[in-house]
Amino acid sequence: MGDKANAHPGAAGRATAADHPASVRNVVLVGHSGSGKTTLVEALALTAGAVNRAGRVEDGGTVSDYDEIEHRQQRSVQLSLVPVEWGGYKINILDTPGYADFVGELRAGLRAADAALFVVSASDGVDGSTRMVWEECAAVGMPRAIVVTHLEAARADFDEMTRTCAEAFGGDDPDAVLPLYLPLHGPQGSDGHAPVTGLTGLLTQKLFDYASGERKESEPDEEQLPDIEEARNRLIEGIISESEDETLMDRYLGGEPIDVKTLVDDLERAVARGVFFPVLAAAPAAEGARQGIGTVELLELITGGFPTPLEREAPRVTTVDGRSRELKLCDPDGPLVAEVVKTSSDPYVGRVSLVRVFSGTLRSDDTVHVSGHGLADRGHEDHDVDERIGALSAPFGKQQRSLTHCIAGDLACVAKLSRAETGDTLSAKDDPLLMEPWEMPDPLLPLAIQAHSKPDEDKLSQGLSRLVAEDPTMRLEQNQDTHQVVLWCLGEAHADVALERLRNRYGVQVDVVPYKVSLRETFADRSAGRGRHVKQSGGHGQYAICEIEVEPLPGGSGIEFVDKVIGGAVPRQFIPSVEKGVRAQAAKGIATGHPLIDVRVTLLDGKAHSVDSSDAAFQTAGALALREAAGDARIHLLEPVAEVTVLVGDDYVGAVMSDLSGRRGRVVGTEQTNGGRTLVRAEVPEIEIGRYAVDLRSLSHGTARFSRSYARHEPMPPQIAERIREEAGDAS
Repeated sequence: MGDKANAHPGAAGRATAADHPASVRNVVLVGHSGSGKTTLVEALALTAGAVNRAGRVEDGGTVSDYDEIEHRQQRSVQLSLVPVEWGGYKINILDTPGYADFVGELRAGLRAADAALFVVSASDGVDGSTRMVWEECAAVGMPRAIVVTHLEAARADFDEMTRTCAEAFGGDDPDAVLPLYLPLHGPQGSDGHAPVTGLTGLLTQKLFDYASGERKESEPDEEQLPDIEEARNRLIEGIISESEDETLMDRYLGGEPIDVKTLVDDLERAVARGVFFPVLAAAPAAEGARQGIGTVELLELITGGFPTPLEREAPRVTTVDGRSRELKLCDPDGPLVAEVVKTSSDPYVGRVSLVRVFSGTLRSDDTVHVSGHGLADRGHEDHDVDERIGALSAPFGKQQRSLTHCIAGDLACVAKLSRAETGDTLSAKDDPLLMEPWEMPDPLLPLAIQAHSKPDEDKLSQGLSRLVAEDPTMRLEQNQDTHQVVLWCLGEAHADVALERLRNRYGVQVDVVPYKVSLRETFADRSAGRGRHVKQSGGHGQYAICEIEVEPLPGGSGIEFVDKVIGGAVPRQFIPSVEKGVRAQAAKGIATGHPLIDVRVTLLDGKAHSVDSSDAAFQTAGALALREAAGDARIHLLEPVAEVTVLVGDDYVGAVMSDLSGRRGRVVGTEQTNGGRTLVRAEVPEIEIGRYAVDLRSLSHGTARFSRSYARHEPMPPQIAERIREEAGDAS
């Protein structure tokens, strides 16, 4: 690929609307936090001529991480699109956050891209979360390449890092992960470290020196050739083994020379098919340089080796009522199907939607149909509305460069779609369609909040609805049992960003309060109660007496009411009144204010007055009878128990199981899975796993995932129940 630089010189860098899907490349950058993704994006933009110096656009801002929150936190927290032009191609570079809390932004980037560039740091290695994303990409056959950064760090070793990548990503075929270039080192410094000044192309056997600030090509010296030969032969064998030409390996083993063009063509086809994963090296541009080390080579790989949108399988599409609909592969003249992969708010423009067009052509001022389905469990209501889109633009830092249209395969920003949310489908208003939603991680860290003041309370609902519309990995819950507003997040950093956006973007100040689980009460044994409500205060009085018996039922039985009144002691018309009073009192609770469940209440006897008895009087008597029965009985406080499933690497299984036991959990089974992982199933009280999303990440070094679902309520241990009762008493 090294010979292509002269054939495809960098363009001016100003992204325009693409004219054909074949000229578009959509690539997402993946890697752990601090691996150098954003720096690499800026270096690529510099080499493509899109910025005036490393990372700077015309207004002095950066092309990525331009959000104020990102500046304050010194890390990426959202998906950023940086479109550049190189050699007649439009490259949409999608920079994703590396921190696990923002995996939703990563998933959106994977959805919008056709290939992935995994960025790994030579000083940090490959972490567990990066391996997991690699496996996700492998499962869908997404083409991938690897770029090693931070080679300037002391003790950085490219050869060792390449071996690590082959072990981590190669699976059963480590020879599918091989370098295309070797670093070219300058003179050794006083610290013993020789800085990287360029690259050696293994296929072309040419040197590409960046020491002057621009790439210069030269021939290697004779003494350098033996060092190149071994790596070159292994690379050639790796390419040929993945070649679609079955005769190529026989020819190679027979001693027939294979020309470089054939090797490059086979390499590009293998990369595009997702069966060969080249390793490259990159370093940021020096002060005043026009090109960063390895950036030309990366742009050549992206344009030559990564697939076009035409090679991506068409997404599954249905009509809004669920009937299947076939789509042609990426047809600009086909029916409009586009997807909102990210939603953000701009203080001047309003809502801005980043859209990937999969079919058809999107044009400014078109009226489109907006369909949103499948995220009702996260506070997103299903909707089908027609909206007129505003201006189309290509983002570049804080700038928005106007576009006239956006064809199938390309990405653009759409202004003023007031109803569109992340994950929604845009289609023609006379032919509404719906794309199958992509998989989103479940938010499992609860954040209970309340408005700081009355003015904040007035704005809270709108601020929260806009927040969850932008981020489908966040779930809004209005808990009817605890009367709390709960934002479910992916982690502490995710929660911090949500609070900051509420405060600074939507002007809503909130206070974080302790999260409460939905407790219940039940009778531990049989008890009886008498409710007497007799009052006389002039005119009609109030008269109702009822006697009940309460007995516990198995879990999940709810409240059962039985009438065993004999002889009309309680008139028939007032028996439903007693039941209504009992159920109302049960909903309020009888000991700690938590709802009563799993009991049978039997009405045995009572008294009525021909004038003073009424529906209201017997409701009150029923409630009093239940309270009296509770006063003479042992009351169990019930806590919700969750079914927890943890997928964890075998190295951490013992630690995870020990931690679950420490949370009063019961491990009910384990199951070996692929990739050296174990599935641990346990039942754990929900009160013990409020922060489990954070604690598990720390315990497993970010390599474990878990899910949770409600199982049942069961009695709390007496000492914990007593503490809850004391807290309830103090609060009252």
